[in-house]
Amino acid sequence: MTTPFPFTAVVGQDDLRLALLLNAVSPAVGGVLVRGEKGTAKSTAVRALSALVPHLDVVSGCRFSCDPAAPDPACPDGPHEPGAFETRAARMVELPVGASEDRLVGALDIERALAEGVKAFEPGLLADAHRGILYVDEVNLLHDHLVDLLLDAAAMGASYVEREGVSVRHAARFLLVGTMNPEEGELRPQLLDRFGLTVEVAASREPDQRVEVVRRRLAYDDDPDGFAVRWAGEEAAVRRRIVTARELLPSVRLGDGALRQIAATCAAFEVDGMRADIVMARTATALAAWAGRTEVLAEDVRQAALLALPHRRRRNPFDAPGLDEDKLDETLEEFAEPEDDDPGPEGGPGGGGGQPAPDEGPQGGDTEARPEAGEDGAPQPSGAGEQSAVRASEPFRAKVLSVPGIGEGAAGRRSRARTEHGRTTGARRPRGALTKLHLAATVQAAAPHQRARGRSGRGLVVRRDDLRQATREGREGNLVLFVVDASGSMAARQRMSAVKGAVLSLLLDAYQRRDKVGLVTFRGSAADVALPPTSSVDAAAARLESLPTGGRTPLAAGLLRAHDVLRVERLRDPARRALVVLVTDGRATGGPEPVALAGRAARLFAADGTASVVVDCESGPVRLGLAGQLAGELGGTAVSLDELRADSIAGLVRDVQGTSRRAA
Repeated sequence: MTTPFPFTAVVGQDDLRLALLLNAVSPAVGGVLVRGEKGTAKSTAVRALSALVPHLDVVSGCRFSCDPAAPDPACPDGPHEPGAFETRAARMVELPVGASEDRLVGALDIERALAEGVKAFEPGLLADAHRGILYVDEVNLLHDHLVDLLLDAAAMGASYVEREGVSVRHAARFLLVGTMNPEEGELRPQLLDRFGLTVEVAASREPDQRVEVVRRRLAYDDDPDGFAVRWAGEEAAVRRRIVTARELLPSVRLGDGALRQIAATCAAFEVDGMRADIVMARTATALAAWAGRTEVLAEDVRQAALLALPHRRRRNPFDAPGLDEDKLDETLEEFAEPEDDDPGPEGGPGGGGGQPAPDEGPQGGDTEARPEAGEDGAPQPSGAGEQSAVRASEPFRAKVLSVPGIGEGAAGRRSRARTEHGRTTGARRPRGALTKLHLAATVQAAAPHQRARGRSGRGLVVRRDDLRQATREGREGNLVLFVVDASGSMAARQRMSAVKGAVLSLLLDAYQRRDKVGLVTFRGSAADVALPPTSSVDAAAARLESLPTGGRTPLAAGLLRAHDVLRVERLRDPARRALVVLVTDGRATGGPEPVALAGRAARLFAADGTASVVVDCESGPVRLGLAGQLAGELGGTAVSLDELRADSIAGLVRDVQGTSRRAA
């Protein structure tokens, strides 16, 4: 087994280390979500934590790590005789992003259950993680059905496995730690709220600190065991401090003044529900114990807010995480007890340091676009210069766009698909391991052979060839590729603002439906892939916000670039179906025969059977209907920009044409 990198040898990342240590002191805090760019020691620090967590007593021979002082009465390995126990290190169990449901919750031997009536259960990762740490790297990429199981286990403290009337339950209380790179997509709000604390990490820009990071990493790679020995003293000191803080924790007093500050802070930042208040109270108590105090101070409340609230303030994926520290200080001062004149240090105890301030980039309203010269909808001169980016109009709720037919792509919430979850639609012979038994079809397959198999009792004689897998229909996520016209004909200020608002609304819908998104723009003389297909819709929104306009309209180039993006993506992920959303007024200028070239490029999508929607941005009293003609060439449908709002979009993608060849 590889020697882990010592926790105390991690350079910097004070917030990350403090959040992990607070959970080691008080697991009731509820876990940690670590957000940050790649290569910032997120996984290294999490894996190193397990060596610092105090050992625990478990019932001897119990596969579910029952506490001998209070064994689970419903433990599948029980009932347990008192007295027999062993002491071992707390486990850190890693949940792979591509794990199956059975690997997570465990599996029943269906054949033995039917033939012998025996509940033969093989525990899963939730059982292994009971009373330990469950670590999910790239947690934002976890499939929805696994997220649902994690939510259930975290809420109930138990895992339930049910297969056609056969049920097994076992305790599953664990410290949930997840790491993620926000560029690869955001986390579902339900799971986001289950993490007690969150920290943002980034690589240091200080040369001396970066030098020390490289020096320690190279020393560890050269001799992991020797490097660990050099840090053994620091590791032992932190381990002793955790034990001391755990013993002190029950004696820590959370006074009415601190509790009032916690409630006022959560109310001031308008967080949903009451979980934030509870997590802040537990975190502040753990901070006091970590500092060796029995009284929660205002500085503990401040540090707890910086760790527990940023991820609970996001209303949509385009909101930047973070906390307004000036507002936090004002709230704490307003609700401080009269005798408390000490504003507290800037950082929390133990070197926590507080949440890093949000990145100070240009805000949406800081840059105003220059007024456009032409009237809205009027053709722009072919040589129109580049115009500065304008802000998107307020996003609205868009109704579902879906790809016709039945796919077999990754689980999501957009289009119909054959999945492992959903309503049962039929049965088939299993290909590989049986995961979802279709009981009626299995009985029908076995029934004609009972006499030949010598059945004499009441039990059904079932063989492996009789087993039938249930086929189910659910929903899949798609690749929504936005192809946006940014040419001079679209540059009228009000029109481009409305276009960006519409695309932003569809991006928000894509986030909610667990899609991948991509962005292709075209203007001037070429088309650009502004964002390759990704799960990060907030990255797409950022690229859209800064999109300049102007120049000719190379419509054919935009379509050809989009077709090339889809071709490459089919090789990478052949099961994921695509939906092309073309946002344009339909004009094509520049080069020889631009309209004919655009028509030929559009027919490539129709030949592939790619579902498409053209959002017609043409406005004004005189309309040429070019977008509608283009939709016909694509084999899709056209909808006006105004129709994207409210209920007028209701039948939009149900009426997408030209994709029946891809229907199952």
